[in-house]
Parts: sequence; structure tokens; C-alpha cells
Amino acid sequence: MKKLAAPLLILFFIVLNLLSCDGLDENYSNNPNHRLSFSVDTLSFDTVFTTIGSATKEFMIYNRNDQPLLISEIMLASGEETGFRINVDGRKGDHFQDVRIQADDSLYVFVEVTVNPNASNQPLLVDDSIIFTTNGVKQSVRLEAYGQNVNLYKNGLILTQDTHFTAERPYLIYDSLVISPNITLNIDPGATFYMHDTAKVITYGTLLAKGTRENPIVFRGDRLDFILNDILPYDRTPSQWGGIFFRPESYHNIMDNVIVRNGKTGLTFEKSSPDESKLKLSNSQITNMGEHLFSARNCKIEVTNTELTNAGGGVVVLIGGNYCFVHCTLANFMTLEKRTTPCLTMANNANEEAYPLKATFDNCIIDGSFDAGKEAYKGELNLSVDGAASFEYLFNHCVIKTNGSNNDHFKEVLFTNTSPSYRLKGGEKNKYRFDFRPDSLTTLGVGKADIFVTQQYPVDRYGINRLTNDGPDIGAYEFVPKEDETK
Repeated sequence: MKKLAAPLLILFFIVLNLLSCDGLDENYSNNPNHRLSFSVDTLSFDTVFTTIGSATKEFMIYNRNDQPLLISEIMLASGEETGFRINVDGRKGDHFQDVRIQADDSLYVFVEVTVNPNASNQPLLVDDSIIFTTNGVKQSVRLEAYGQNVNLYKNGLILTQDTHFTAERPYLIYDSLVISPNITLNIDPGATFYMHDTAKVITYGTLLAKGTRENPIVFRGDRLDFILNDILPYDRTPSQWGGIFFRPESYHNIMDNVIVRNGKTGLTFEKSSPDESKLKLSNSQITNMGEHLFSARNCKIEVTNTELTNAGGGVVVLIGGNYCFVHCTLANFMTLEKRTTPCLTMANNANEEAYPLKATFDNCIIDGSFDAGKEAYKGELNLSVDGAASFEYLFNHCVIKTNGSNNDHFKEVLFTNTSPSYRLKGGEKNKYRFDFRPDSLTTLGVGKADIFVTQQYPVDRYGINRLTNDGPDIGAYEFVPKEDETK
């Protein structure tokens, strides 16, 4: 009997505990004034590509009352017809019954959406609601998303004939977009390319991307949501896709009014002939790359009125070749990747192979978060000279964050250890946004550009006239008082 007593006693307490729990169930409030609270009134999704599922979003259900509540019904108003899907506290479905929520407790609701395609080229609103019924009282949370039809290439795209891309719908590229040898791709102003994960643009032929100031051509990652809620979107995070690569046989490329952002690399130019034009890049922004942003070996490239900013590696890396930069802003204040390289590197050698180098920089800013240092021509500038090949370079009317003095290679250069003052320099306070326009008339480089050079480029990247004030400004942007700005 003594051996049976202990198990019977344990069984007694288990039954008593279960009865006590059942007793709690009987204490659910039936007061219609005891209502649920929600962390949002409307759960909104950013643009969602048709046929491609969204990222998962969530909101909270709260019971702020002093008694448990029994939610008799939770349901999607459309029953999944709109493409929304929900998960309530770990259970998937579109209709749930008798969901318990204790006093001063909460539940998670997770939501996803897939939007069906239609014939429209414009974003289309898709909305629905989740209805909660408690003690006969109905409450709801609205769901909304904007679906965007896209030209989808899930297995990549290899162009084998001359091709013209319009701006009617965005392009969503998985894998890579390849321009075959002797093939030309023309892109209309306003076209947007959403590049998935490691997708690349690989050019063996010729890329002609001619946007306008009002309708630039954009290459970016395909994530439209936030990595940190309402602070850091994926669209301001580097290494979201592969980058744009120009193979050795690719020549006569043109990129005007183009924005390339948030890749692993930016523009990469493989070894070519320095006597034939590789690229003319103008009025553009290349920004926020995980590794090198603009790297070229033995190429002929002209860059004007362009912003090249923020990279985990170098902003501009030139090894041999023939280069001309005019009215450009080169700056590196990357914080989301660890910086490894000065803003500008120029060399006439690589892997024990010599490459003659010729480079000119007129009215350019070379700046970044590195200290200028005590040694001459270091800081944000790295010159690697090999006596086996020529090394010709000239900086004319530039701002450079380095120690140095004017000589045959540096004419009217402003050497500094203090960066010019810009509109926005990233960080959580600015939601990781950058704006490299001069912040004031006293900003270093304002009014200090070579006017004879500027006369060939009389407007800045935003179309602001450089010749209407006391002197043109160094860099890609002319100073404009904030109250007068047109951009």
C-alpha cells in the first residue's frame, strides 16, 4: 500500500491542476467592452513584384484587460483570394476559431502576400483585412500592398542579338544579364533593373544606357523591405547583388544619367586596350558597394559630372590605362562594411606585370573617413609606382584628403585633413542616407574650381548652372542654398 500511495498522490495533484486550469477557461471575460489592441491599424507592404512572394511582416495582438479573452474567430476577409497569407501564433491558415489570449498577454500574427500579375504597367493596390471577433465584437487590421508587374528573368538572360529595353515595366533579373560579343543593348530613360542576390550584368558587347536627369536608369538590388525597421532599408545596404562587369572585348560603352547602387562590386573593367574607349560615364551616381566600387585595368575611360561614393574596398582603383575624371566627387564614408583601401588608388603594376598609366583629375573631390596621416600623398590617396612603366598623372583644382604640396602633378590642389561639409553623411540619425552636395558657401572647394574646365561642363549632375555665381565649385555638385534647391 505504501508503494501505491506516492503514485496516487502525484496523480491526485495532476488531476487537481487540470481541473484548476479548466477553471481558468471558465473565467474568460464575456464583457463586450473588453477588446483587443493591435500594434498597427494597417500593415503595409512596400512594392511587391507579381508572382514573387513578399518578405514576412508581423504585428501583435494584445489583451490589455485583467481577464483572459477567447477570440471566437480570426479570419481573412477575402479567404486568401487577394494573395495574403497569415500565421496566427504559429498556425497557418485563413480561418481560426477559439484562440485564447491570457490577461496582459500578446500573440504574434505573421503576414505574407503574393500578388497575381495583370496587364497594368503601373503599381496596383491590393488590400484585405483580418477580422477578429471577441464577445460578439468585430475588430480588424487592414492589409495593403502595391503589386508591380515586372519583366521577370528567373533563369537569367543571355542576349544574342541587338536588344532594346524600354521603361514600361521594371526588369527583375535572377542569375545574370549577359550581353554577348558584338551585341548592343540599348536601354531607355527611366528603366529600372532589380538584381536578385548574386545576379550580375556581364558585358562582352556594348551597353548603351542613356537616361535623363528626370528619368535616370537604375541598377539596384531586388529587396524592397527593411533590414532594420524604418531605419535601414535593404536599398541602402551594400552587397545586395553582383555588380556590372565589362569583359576585355567590350568597348564603346556609354552610361549617362545612370544610378548603380548596393552591389558587391560596382563597375569592374577587365584588361583592355588603353587606346580604344571602354566607357564614357557621365551625370551618374555609383554608390554603396561591398568591395571595390570602380576598378579598371589598362582601359580608356572618361568620367564626368559623376558621384562615386562609399565602398568596403576602394572607390576608384586604376591599374594602368588612360583615364580622365572631370567634376567628380570621390568619397568614402562607408560604415556598413569595414573599409580596407584608400578612396583612390592608382598603380602602373599588378602581379609583376607593368602597365603604363595616364590619369587626369580636374575639379574633383577625393575624400573619405581615413585620416590624411603625416606621410605625404597617403590618407585617401594611394600611388603605387613601378619604374618599369610610365606613370603620368595630374590633379588640377582638386580637394584631396592627404598631406602634400603643389608641384607638377598637383596644381591648385586643396590638401586637407578635414572633409568638406556635406548635406548628409549617413549613420542611424540620417537613416543611412548620404547627400554629397556642399552644405554651405564656406564648404571646402566651393568657388575653387578651374573655370576654364568648367566652361566645358557648365551644369552639375543635377543640372544646376555652375557659371552663375562667384565661381564654380569643385566636385560633381554645385552649392545651392536649401531654400532655393530644385533637387
